[in-house]
Amino acid sequence: MGLLLAGFFALIYIFSKSDRTKNIALACIGFSLIFYGLNLMTGGLKPLRAMPEVMLAISSLRADDFIGLLTCVGTAALVTAMIHSSSATIGIVMGLGASGILDWQTAVAFSLGADLGTTITSWIASLNLSKNAKRAAYAHISFNIIGVLVTIPLFFLSMDVLRFAMQWFGGDPGIPMMVNGRETYPLVPVAIGLYSTFFNIFNTLLLFPFVGVFERVLCRIGHDASEDIEDYSLPKYLAANLRGDIVQGVPALRKEIERHLEAGTLYLDIARGMPDALKDPQAHHANLGNLSRDIGVFASSLLTPGQPYGQADLVASLIEEADFTESLGETLHQIAQRVKREEFSPSGREVVNGILDQVSDAMGIVLPGSARSATAVAADQRISGLAELRRKCLKLDELAPTERGSLLAILGSAERAFLLIERIDGERRSVDRDIVVEHQADVVPGLEPKPATA
Repeated sequence: MGLLLAGFFALIYIFSKSDRTKNIALACIGFSLIFYGLNLMTGGLKPLRAMPEVMLAISSLRADDFIGLLTCVGTAALVTAMIHSSSATIGIVMGLGASGILDWQTAVAFSLGADLGTTITSWIASLNLSKNAKRAAYAHISFNIIGVLVTIPLFFLSMDVLRFAMQWFGGDPGIPMMVNGRETYPLVPVAIGLYSTFFNIFNTLLLFPFVGVFERVLCRIGHDASEDIEDYSLPKYLAANLRGDIVQGVPALRKEIERHLEAGTLYLDIARGMPDALKDPQAHHANLGNLSRDIGVFASSLLTPGQPYGQADLVASLIEEADFTESLGETLHQIAQRVKREEFSPSGREVVNGILDQVSDAMGIVLPGSARSATAVAADQRISGLAELRRKCLKLDELAPTERGSLLAILGSAERAFLLIERIDGERRSVDRDIVVEHQADVVPGLEPKPATA
């Protein structure tokens, strides 16, 4: 039914207007085609059973001793690597074992080789994928290779255990049965299935205590400086138990908003093309979107019925600051996108660097640890400071029209950034936040409702 289901989900993918539904349909198409492909490979290899040369070569393999075991494992691994499916290999081996072409112990050895050969599929699939995809593939490869290396010395002992366990599943798999006048071995597939299942369970139990070691080793694959940058997709300070708690929740919220501001400055590093800057601004943009949502949910939880006005006013001020911070992050993202999108000439790059320097200088007003807000330069003064760069942009005759347009757009984004920075700084001054947190009384002296801000 794989092909039928793939067609059904393809129709859903084509006609759906929701991205979420499209992604689910696309995943279902992939799963459907996997099973359809397995069916094609298994069916395509069935004619091999009618070829005397192939059957003779296969039937000559026997896992009676250690050398024979290694030969069987290597052959099965090679076959699996060629057809890219351990399931197809095991299915073929089950058929050969059930028909008596392979004895049951050799058939089980082939299933062990299939687990080894399937690592090639993971490696090939990961070649053009992300670092994390490569790490997942290497984890799978390491898991199977280590399991096979540990299991091979124990193989003949495990065969005795398997023969004993088969008493509960029909008896000795090496004893033939007559079916429709033909001698068959119907218990061989059962033995292979049991062995494959318990091989993976044993392997998991064996390697589970070393998950931490796997993580540390695999995280070094393709590691670069960009991965040392903090993950901004999740809040760092907003613990669930702090919701509704003004005393502890407000300081945590302020720290998280400052962290959001720090994350926004990474866009400036991207625009400058610094070697340790983030490689994917879109992923960072998505992470900050998630962080903004979590900040908003947490801030809303600090507003409670019957709350003193001073506390409610403080929380409202933090919500507005968080909104300005999110808008500032969007503006910085636009600057980084425009800089990366355009190929600037040396003169144009000089203008860009001047804009980035001024925005970076303005960001120092609101970043954590800055003592400059008391003497902050007003936004209109900073905007007038961009006038010289704007004049230069308009007077440079060597600039291409698209380059000049991009520079003017970046100047406009810088102006918006200055206004938002001033709003954030002003919002912080609108309420004495430390006093409100320290005095959880119904009335906070000296606090009057502040006028609504645009």
